[in-house]
Amino acid sequence: PPDSRRRRLMTLMCNEMPPTTGLLPGETVVREGKAAILFPSANEVFYNPVQEFNRDLTCAVVTEFAREQMARRGVKVVVPGEKERVVVNLADEKKEETEMQTGEEGGEEPVVTASVGERCKNGLRVLEGLAASGLRSVRFALEVPGLRSVTANDFSAKAAALIARNAQHNGVTHLLQASQRDARLMRGKKDRYDVIDLDPYGSPAPFLDAAVQAVGEGGLLCVTCTDMAVMAGNSGETCYSKYGSVSIKAKYCHEMALRIILHSLDQRAGVYQRYIHPLLCVSVDFYIRVFVRVHTGQAMVKNSASKQALVYNCVGCGSFHLQRLGKRTTQGNHVKYSAATGPPVGAECEHCGHRHQLGGPIWGEALHDVSFVQKVLSAVSGNPSRFGTARRIEGMLSMVTEELEDVPLYYTVDNLSSTVHCSTPPLLQFRSALLHAGHRVSLSHACKNALKTDAPPRVLWDVMRCWEKSNPVKRDRLSESSPAHHILNTEPILQACFDVREDANPQSRRRHLTRFQENPEPFWGPKARANAGGGGISSDLEDRRKQGQNKRKNQITDATQLKSFPCKRFRKGKCTHGEKCCYSHDLEQTDQME
Repeated sequence: PPDSRRRRLMTLMCNEMPPTTGLLPGETVVREGKAAILFPSANEVFYNPVQEFNRDLTCAVVTEFAREQMARRGVKVVVPGEKERVVVNLADEKKEETEMQTGEEGGEEPVVTASVGERCKNGLRVLEGLAASGLRSVRFALEVPGLRSVTANDFSAKAAALIARNAQHNGVTHLLQASQRDARLMRGKKDRYDVIDLDPYGSPAPFLDAAVQAVGEGGLLCVTCTDMAVMAGNSGETCYSKYGSVSIKAKYCHEMALRIILHSLDQRAGVYQRYIHPLLCVSVDFYIRVFVRVHTGQAMVKNSASKQALVYNCVGCGSFHLQRLGKRTTQGNHVKYSAATGPPVGAECEHCGHRHQLGGPIWGEALHDVSFVQKVLSAVSGNPSRFGTARRIEGMLSMVTEELEDVPLYYTVDNLSSTVHCSTPPLLQFRSALLHAGHRVSLSHACKNALKTDAPPRVLWDVMRCWEKSNPVKRDRLSESSPAHHILNTEPILQACFDVREDANPQSRRRHLTRFQENPEPFWGPKARANAGGGGISSDLEDRRKQGQNKRKNQITDATQLKSFPCKRFRKGKCTHGEKCCYSHDLEQTDQME
């Protein structure tokens, strides 16, 4: 039919890489996925190429979310390069076959399809609240099927103008509209969005309240946090002011950051009788990324208190305990809510005698919906050419599916060994010892030496005591007040077995999947904030950025080379070394004469 042929031609046109025409002076073309973005050479609009993994993962998650939502509306999404849909549940597969056979026998119309680059009448409405150059929104329009509209918003006038140009440059003006509004004012019940993406420079805290109101019923909310110094314990008081939770410095800080942002989202949603359901939450490089669905229901909001927990962390040995804020008791069809009892620890740690830190509250439930993650994983692994970072997505999601869902936070083997000052046991042997003792154990995507286990801290220290007996430390050198002295002077109750078990090595590790990649490029990490006035990045900022790079690799060992650096004490008249000074006095004298 002519309409079908026209749709195929439009899809082919959208899949082709647009030409690099219409460039203004000083502009370059940034290519990522199927998008080609016009980008000014000056730092007027923010862009970080390292976060390609973030954008690829978002496209994969939004595609799977669109597949589920559009299937309920009688629309089948079509993804280029996807041969067939992998069905996770065989019961669902049989049900689909029965429905298709019934439809064919009844003479019903064929299923309506939605392809990438096409505007779907009953499709999803997507909002990117802080779009900058519009790269993510353009990729949505070119790579995610089943969309009705994509709104790319930014408060900067230069960014909004660049978004409009990029939409025209990529031929997606029929789907993508540029907007220049304050993202904190996007609340409203009338025109809610099916998908809202927030990827700000720094903290998303100012936008969360509006986001939980503007997303539709059962809609998808995607949030990125790059203020990891605050969320990882460097400024607990600042973390409380932004997210309503006190962060603490601990080895599990990256997972705790995920649980802090989930606590904040759930708390803000609860004000409007709404609650969240996490689909996927990951800690990647220098940021965290969460994908949650937002629902409405007064009865379900009452469960919120029992989902939050305080963290008691020992400053000596690192043992931690969780204390729920609320208690939920079910008796048949009746549900009773009451205050939780506690605390779960004494005034001093039972293992090392040190005090406890109090952190939180944090989200105490599962971080992921494993069934949804498996669907995303199946789609990505079945179509690896779709994303440039497909291998890392496959490795990351494989680890996520292996994590223990009901075990918050984790320990690290190297930290346990450092506490008792002994050699570090191999990861497989330590995992095997916990499995032999009848406990569950898994790795974590947030840290490569992490151990998530339901074993209590006393079991972990018993395993370390047994390991220390075969790898003894010099106990006479241990201080009587040290955690190692207290722990090692207690006889273990559990006799650990370190024979390696086959199930101690997870599938993601056996298959050598790309779980933790190396640094993707030199000087990678958070970029400088965009300068709305143009002019690029200041030279002072570039100098400070490069000052500490490779300082350990290229250390100066020859004292004569230091003569090229001025002596700071000489300028103040405090240098007493005279001719023996390793630094230059001539440079200082020249500067004073000038």
